[in-house]
Amino acid sequence: METDTIAAISTPIGEGAIAIVRLSGNEAITIANQFFQGRDLTKVDSHTIHYGKIIDPTIDQVVEEVMVSVMRAPKTFTREDVVEINCHGGLASVNRLLELALQMGARLAEPGEFTKRAFLNGRIDLSQAEAVMDLIRAKTDKAMNVAIKQLDGKLSKLIQRLRQELLETVAHVEVNIDYPEYDDVEQMSHDTMLLKTKEVHQEIERLLQMAKQGKILREGIATAIIGRPNVGKSSLLNALVHENKAIVTDIPGTTRDIIEEYVNVRGVPLRLVDTAGIRDTDDIVEKIGVERSRQVLKESDLILLVLNYNQELTEEDIQLFKLVEDLEVIVLVNKTDLAQKIDLEKVNELVKGHPVITTTLIEEKGLDELEAAIAKTFFSGELEPGDLTYVSNVRHIQLLKQALAALDEAMNGMEANMPIDLVQIDVTRTWQLLGEIVGDTIRDSLIDQLFSQFCLGK
Repeated sequence: METDTIAAISTPIGEGAIAIVRLSGNEAITIANQFFQGRDLTKVDSHTIHYGKIIDPTIDQVVEEVMVSVMRAPKTFTREDVVEINCHGGLASVNRLLELALQMGARLAEPGEFTKRAFLNGRIDLSQAEAVMDLIRAKTDKAMNVAIKQLDGKLSKLIQRLRQELLETVAHVEVNIDYPEYDDVEQMSHDTMLLKTKEVHQEIERLLQMAKQGKILREGIATAIIGRPNVGKSSLLNALVHENKAIVTDIPGTTRDIIEEYVNVRGVPLRLVDTAGIRDTDDIVEKIGVERSRQVLKESDLILLVLNYNQELTEEDIQLFKLVEDLEVIVLVNKTDLAQKIDLEKVNELVKGHPVITTTLIEEKGLDELEAAIAKTFFSGELEPGDLTYVSNVRHIQLLKQALAALDEAMNGMEANMPIDLVQIDVTRTWQLLGEIVGDTIRDSLIDQLFSQFCLGK
């Protein structure tokens, strides 16, 4: 268990009204008291805030005017003594405070170390710790709600319940094997284990069925906007983000590079990528943009293919349909305010069942239909009720898949009438894999790696 006191800036770097320097550890209050001029922090009540000044003891000079919060263990985020110093949000001011804390005996915190201490001290489990970062990175209300429920322990409680069921089943079998008082003890053990593994198997399957939605809520849908030059790709980006992020002109090839922007569509984050128009060109800069656009297609979850209502289908359009034929595609036929020249019957043949939406982006018509099509493509129209447990973390999803495979092995073994003690190995393996989700059975090196991905000061 960590015993030294750590300190870090817990607010984003840059100018602002307020910045916070956080200390956590056995000496946090004593260290802060050495350069705080006001009330004696070692004698104040827990969970109180105090006005005062920061003094540089080496030169006996006032350097800041602050409010200091004192929170004593164990009722803190880290279950250690915690001090938070609220100062003016200038770079020089907050850095000076951090330097003083380090001079007085604190150590600079590693990324995620405050949350790591909360985990190591039993304040939260590993899945809740990871939810802290998800909450910080949430880009929509629904993503934030998923993170809050995970932070509140909704996933943890479900995983712990499944692990307890498996543990009790294994213990029951062990007792029957060690104390075989009845002739049919082997059959009793077999039936009990088969029943419980099926129940846990169903729960894990349900979690994995929700994982696609959870992962989308957490990471967003990587969405590429493609089409020939000047069909309205940049207009679509601007319409969805409600800003003029991309330059819109009548000149083909205006977009030379990739433009990325997040947009909230019915509570789901879309990572929109406006690509350079895909066409053959002799312009060196535009050619680089076209090649990048082709690469974006391979990395996208959704393709928005934009066509021009006022132009006939070209060979370049046909090639675009071929490029995306195995991907999730929504086709937008734009510029319906102009005369129709495109063959919509031909378009419907080419899309092979994917949605086709007509739009006038200059008037922002058709956007509601587009949002509905996106929701239907990924969520069958709507998100599931809010009380369901979503799994959104890639690590959790992989562990659940491994646990499901281990249970499959156990169930196959029972169907093949394998000895119950051999089947029990796979059930125990499932218990261990589920434990890795909440951090009960996980290596220290992996814990360090996970928390290193957190921001400094959290």
